Amino acid sequence: MTSATTPRTVSVPLYRIAQARSGDKNDTSDISIFLGSRELYELCTPQLTAEKVKEFLAPLVHGEVQRYEMPNLFGLKFVCHQALGGGGSSSLRSDNLGKALGSALLRFTVQDIPAELAEASPLYAGPTSRSNA
Repeated sequence: MTSATTPRTVSVPLYRIAQARSGDKNDTSDISIFLGSRELYELCTPQLTAEKVKEFLAPLVHGEVQRYEMPNLFGLKFVCHQALGGGGSSSLRSDNLGKALGSALLRFTVQDIPAELAEASPLYAGPTSRSNA
């Protein structure tokens, strides 16, 4: 009788398996997260809820967070209201633009990702140096 081995899973920050684009308009920030594969998208989508994103960004986002799914792009889009301290010249923040929130959300940690799948991401190991030889 053989026992099936359970694949090793890891907790991983999004920046190791995803990319982000973000922007702003007035006091609203728009953040899109793109996963590298359908498998990663399906594992991360239940963890990246509007509620969890709002909680994670709570020091910065005070309004509603809406989530839109883009399954054909393996992406999730979050629209964060009251996220920029009034926006533009109204804000007292040193960085009052929504572009910084994409980087912030990439620090969100997702759980129970198969190690082999995470480590297969070209982003997992971080930047590598290339010789010009």
